[in-house]
Amino acid sequence: MSDLPSAIHPDILPRLDPEYVAIHNAHLAHRVPPHMIPWHPDIRKAPYIPGGSHVRTVGAVKDISLQNCKIRAFIPEGTPPPEGWPVLLYIHGGGWTLGSIDTLNSFISRQCKENNCVSVALDYRLAPENPYPAAVEDTIDALKFIYYNGKAEFNANVNKIAVGGSSSGGNLAAIACLKAQELTPPIPIIFQLLIVPVTDNTASVADGRYPSWKECQNTVWLSEGRMMWFRNMYLPDPATWTEPDNSPIFASDALLAKVPPAYISVCELDILRDEGIAYGEKLKSLGVKVEANVYPGAPHQILGMDAALKAGKQQADDAIKAVGDAFKAA
Repeated sequence: MSDLPSAIHPDILPRLDPEYVAIHNAHLAHRVPPHMIPWHPDIRKAPYIPGGSHVRTVGAVKDISLQNCKIRAFIPEGTPPPEGWPVLLYIHGGGWTLGSIDTLNSFISRQCKENNCVSVALDYRLAPENPYPAAVEDTIDALKFIYYNGKAEFNANVNKIAVGGSSSGGNLAAIACLKAQELTPPIPIIFQLLIVPVTDNTASVADGRYPSWKECQNTVWLSEGRMMWFRNMYLPDPATWTEPDNSPIFASDALLAKVPPAYISVCELDILRDEGIAYGEKLKSLGVKVEANVYPGAPHQILGMDAALKAGKQQADDAIKAVGDAFKAA
């Protein structure tokens, strides 16, 4: 095995998409993973993943500061329908520790342009400076702002709100769909888009409940070591790991049965693959409509490489179609 700090492990190399392997070896193998060095906030300044597409031109972009966080609304061109634009709140990944309001703006702006919806990026507070429950609180604050102020701020149809996210953002999106039911009054969400989501923060290689944890423990991007590092940064108290606000798969059946239809997108060579699938199966068993896709040969982070990887573009295309179909059906 190579001495490069992020060299592809021989366990995983034969199964990886060759397109990804070429990009990883050229641009990523030399990078030191953040969990292998002492923490410093400057780690967040590291170059982002190569191979992402450009941010699309939309009608307007509006940054709005909330109490503890910020949102960025991508607003479509043209005249809104009489009832207003549908809205997608999209939450970035990064293990609740990395990422920013700029993360995945290419994908979020595509949602706006191709689905004629207001697409909102959330800049939530990050761990370890702001551990749980900061990110959950910011997600709900953003959802409330959209529901109560979206019509005035960006001509939103607040009866057509979808919530989505990637990785830790997918975790927060799933949690938002649960917590929205418990607000007074409840906030209706019509659809959830969960891309490579964290659904069980108790998962480990040792417990064996999710075979992908062992199968992909040495995978690229999100190895067991990196995932546990993220978890411990955000959830320093293991007693909180089973709470539905951290592990939505442990929410009550009564709450889970009332969440909106879900599109769950997972990658074959991602440690999180099987917990995402398990969450979808649990929702289906409770009568929730679920569509799930598994992308063969793909590791955790391909959505941000949609200009360089066919699989990344396909994942983005499929997710955009799923949201568009949900808005049309609502």
